[in-house]
Amino acid sequence: MAAWVVSECGFRPLPKLYPNPRTRTPISNFPNSINPSSSKILRPNFPALKVSAPASVQILDHDQDEQLPNGFNVQASGFDPGAPPPFTLADIRAAIPKHCWVKDPWRSMGYVFRDVAVVFGLAAVAAYFNNMVVWPLYWFAQGTMFWALFVLGHDCGHGSFSNNAKLNSVAGHFLHSSILVPYHPWRISHRTHHQNHGHVENDESWHPLTEKMYRGLDIATRMLRFTLPFPLLAYPIYLWGRSPGKKGSHFHPDSDLFLPNERKDVITSTVCWSAMVALLVGLSFVMGPLQVLKLYGIPYIGFVMWLDLVTYLHHHGHEDKLPWYRGKEWSYLRGGLTTLDRDYGWINNIHHDIGTHVIHHLFPQIPHYHLVEATEALKPVIGKYYREPKKSLPLPFHLLGVLARSMKKDHYVSDEGDVVYYQTDPKLSGGSNQ
Repeated sequence: MAAWVVSECGFRPLPKLYPNPRTRTPISNFPNSINPSSSKILRPNFPALKVSAPASVQILDHDQDEQLPNGFNVQASGFDPGAPPPFTLADIRAAIPKHCWVKDPWRSMGYVFRDVAVVFGLAAVAAYFNNMVVWPLYWFAQGTMFWALFVLGHDCGHGSFSNNAKLNSVAGHFLHSSILVPYHPWRISHRTHHQNHGHVENDESWHPLTEKMYRGLDIATRMLRFTLPFPLLAYPIYLWGRSPGKKGSHFHPDSDLFLPNERKDVITSTVCWSAMVALLVGLSFVMGPLQVLKLYGIPYIGFVMWLDLVTYLHHHGHEDKLPWYRGKEWSYLRGGLTTLDRDYGWINNIHHDIGTHVIHHLFPQIPHYHLVEATEALKPVIGKYYREPKKSLPLPFHLLGVLARSMKKDHYVSDEGDVVYYQTDPKLSGGSNQ
């Protein structure tokens, strides 16, 4: 049952219509859209719109958007978020200042040194005072810093940390292994997510359940999948077992996640991960297991909750329903435009502006310290396809409400149709299908 908690964190079995992940196109050959130096621009040839509900609707004079059967949604303004955009990736790229593409390894390493110093400083302060007033503050702060380390390692995986592949690999292993993330396996599965963002079947992170799959769940599993805080604890389970019906894991070199030539990378990262586990076990004998739990274990849980919260909300929970795609209706650009920016208040700087997610999905090689500026350049080009995030207080408590509302209404998508929207199970939500 626990595995169903992460049914949107990874793959479910791909239909025969889609290629086997082990024979996917290498990232170096993936859309030129993510290569700013490329002279060949991806210009999708969009076919006629094929949706799971009427594509032409009468816009009623209501304050809220009008939703039709199968989740199809047209905003009250008349804007259709599932329509092919009138601009291309080349248009967006041309608007981004050239210096935003420049990667500064010294600056990147400066962030690493800063974050590592804060991590050790927080641990020293908490251990020195060692009282129940300080510990809860420490757990929240350190869990957030673990998440910041993850984001820097995530940049290494994208190559936005530096142009030096060896530096990216060394820094990525150090950062990710320290928080029990296998660097290369996660880098590869996250690459699959970026290559297929917004695709119902092929996306790797938080993709929807189809109605048939959803209806096949027992009541207890549905409650577990959509009841907080359980979805916020999904990440370690996903690393080990992936999703139901999918073999392998991030720790096994023969998993369907990986190509044969990636086997050595997977083994290397698993060894580094195992070394970190051994270090924690050794510290438990030296310091005592309770102290290791307080200094590392509880912050690790906080980090996992940050990771699941952020990755989920970058693809769910907007006031207007956003499309998911299948077949020929999906493209790299249209999938990327379904992602969302989020404002995290004071946390924005701490976790390296990962909330500027739309531009990151379209061009993941832009360094995190240029994402805000690049986003400002993107907005005039994509217009209504950009959803301005709600401004946060110093701490982003408002996002907990967004998460709770999404869990109540974003349950499944139609089994048919190439442009689909989330639908609601009224029995689970306790209300009408809306």
